[in-house]
Amino acid sequence: ADRQSRLLSLGCGIGDTELLLAPHIGEVIGLDLSGAAVRQAWADAQRFGIQNARFIEGTLPYQDDAGFDAVIAIFFLHHLPDAALAALPGQVWRLLKPGGMFYSLDPSKRRLSGAVGRVLFPRLMKKYQTEDERELEPEATALLFREAGFDTRCEMYDFGSSPLAGLLPGWGWGYRVARRLDDAILRIPALRRRGSNFELIARKPPHAPSAPSAGSPS
Repeated sequence: ADRQSRLLSLGCGIGDTELLLAPHIGEVIGLDLSGAAVRQAWADAQRFGIQNARFIEGTLPYQDDAGFDAVIAIFFLHHLPDAALAALPGQVWRLLKPGGMFYSLDPSKRRLSGAVGRVLFPRLMKKYQTEDERELEPEATALLFREAGFDTRCEMYDFGSSPLAGLLPGWGWGYRVARRLDDAILRIPALRRRGSNFELIARKPPHAPSAPSAGSPS
């Protein structure tokens, strides 16, 4: 990204990620269904003097004729029902400029930490999980974007550090140690596939048509 680029964030929440990115790019737009979260994001932007970030209460489809260089969705896809998830690649395609990137981060259906958490901390798991949440199958999610015409790859992000951060917020040094341990664990194929969260990176080809590939929902 550069100082001229435009970024759209889906499910931005209170805008913490977006406000961190704003100083490094031209414009950030955050989209979220929660009016309270959007108001908090605006308040924080004003408090930190960030003028190139906007936050909008709403959801897809979103209309923007100028197009975006990047669209991100941090822990957003796993809240979508199946039909909305299937339609997402086509909607993202229309929002991205040619060569633009989509990035998402979501919990994996194969995550070992989820199985362990449901056994050892069932009440805590329910506390932090809303009714619309579910874990996603990484390759099945990536396939939706490939079928729409994106150049797509899928990688495991972590093994235990994010769940640990949820259980013990504020335990900074413990998280840093867990991240280093994650890096070692994710080099082992049998353990990597049981990672906690997966990244999906999808690129719209530079000379792509304005519409996604045939058969992709929109």
